[in-house]
Amino acid sequence: MIPPLPYGRASVSGRSQDGGCSCYSMSASTLFHTVRHLKPVQIYRRIYRRRPTGSTPCVGIREATGHWVPVIKRENPRTGARTFRFLNEVRQIKTWNDPGIPKLWLYNLHYFEHTEPHLMREWVRENQPGHGNGWEPYPLSLRIVNWIKSGLPLDEESLATQAQYLSESVEYHLLANHLFANAKALVFAGTYFDCEPWLRQGLSILEEQIPEQILSDGGHFERSPMYHSIILEDLLDLISLSHAYPGILPDWSEPAARMLSWLRQMSHPDGRISFFNDAAFGVAPELRELEAYADRLGIASAAVPLGDSGYVRLEGGQTVVLFDAAPVGPDYQPGHAHADSLSFEMSYRGQRLIANSGVSTYEAGPERLRQRGTAAHNTVRIDQRDSSEVWAGFRVGRRARPCGVSTDNHTWVEAAHDGYRPVIHRRRLELRPGHLLVTDLIEGSDRHEVAIFFHMFPSSDPNLIRLDSALERSVEDATFHPQFNSSVASKAVVGRWCGLLPVTFSTFVDLT
Repeated sequence: MIPPLPYGRASVSGRSQDGGCSCYSMSASTLFHTVRHLKPVQIYRRIYRRRPTGSTPCVGIREATGHWVPVIKRENPRTGARTFRFLNEVRQIKTWNDPGIPKLWLYNLHYFEHTEPHLMREWVRENQPGHGNGWEPYPLSLRIVNWIKSGLPLDEESLATQAQYLSESVEYHLLANHLFANAKALVFAGTYFDCEPWLRQGLSILEEQIPEQILSDGGHFERSPMYHSIILEDLLDLISLSHAYPGILPDWSEPAARMLSWLRQMSHPDGRISFFNDAAFGVAPELRELEAYADRLGIASAAVPLGDSGYVRLEGGQTVVLFDAAPVGPDYQPGHAHADSLSFEMSYRGQRLIANSGVSTYEAGPERLRQRGTAAHNTVRIDQRDSSEVWAGFRVGRRARPCGVSTDNHTWVEAAHDGYRPVIHRRRLELRPGHLLVTDLIEGSDRHEVAIFFHMFPSSDPNLIRLDSALERSVEDATFHPQFNSSVASKAVVGRWCGLLPVTFSTFVDLT
């Protein structure tokens, strides 16, 4: 029997939810292309997972001889007695594991990103060790860190038990951002409790994962600006911990400086993230908050050009274009990937004009599939197929591979991908005076259907898009999802064509 796939869970600031696949009819080919990239440890750890004992070896408290640098604060989500607002939804809880509430919302509840003493005491009373959402490794990781960062009086016996549970249930079956969060929490707990086993375990994971997860240009390897921001805050928190407990932890300033550089370059002139792969506002800290936090820690952004992550930024005059020539993510964990190869976003005079559709849900179902699909992005779809085979909540089967990437990092970029093989999509973007030229070459043979999508940022004028005369033009109702559980009406300009390949289309985005 094939075990459940290891990236069945994803993370946002609620950052985790099981990605079931009951709504998707899975073929043998899809399963093969999904599973074949997994690391052996992911399958092994999914099959053989022992129940944690919670028997802790450490209860002593280490004295902080340094000082905490102020961390990024979160707004209080509590709106009333046992009433909270997460992911733009206000709900009243009956219990901490209310079965009538979506799991992702409940995860946020257990994270304690804003801490209150009486709620911490209530959580300890009402969440017995090993029972409920709060004892899953990811919520454990976030809560351990948030309680320690709070500086409030803690139930040290409970916190130590939580740390030991985490130590025995590290998410090697998932890896990626979950493993990073687990390691961070173990370092926090090991440092706070003067517990060498936890500290050594966390540092060992980080020593391996920081070079793997943070690419040479500073981008996080899951290629999501939102998750990049989350991991950057994690790294800054670890540096703040090293200030409070000097002489114990390594210096992580250099990768943090590279991550700041990447985030700046992947943000629009409005100072907020671009929407590639799983990305939405209101989950991770804003760029300005991360920059201010880094400044308090004495960390300045490095001058590192985009490269290894596969994204390109073009900028001229008052125009900024962000282009996706990236792989879908690490092959063994593409759970946050979208079928958005060769998509782009664009701002002019400080305002967004063209944007991918964003994310409003992690619930497995038609809407999640639609938001991950090629048609929700500013790129080409062929024969009504997605460029990468996204399915269920967080799965990817067959995936597009970028190739032939070339750019002057200023006015033009070109790249191709093989997601429609044997058909190849090549795209070139050129910033010219008064317009952006988008040239799409579809290489291959035989007859195919082609659709090119340009999603206008809400309030942007669809008439800015001048399609190739060979394309049948339509302006269609669409939706933009700037936050979870949020949908804003927008327009998409779509060009359609059917005929024999090869074929080339030239589209102009008019800026005059």
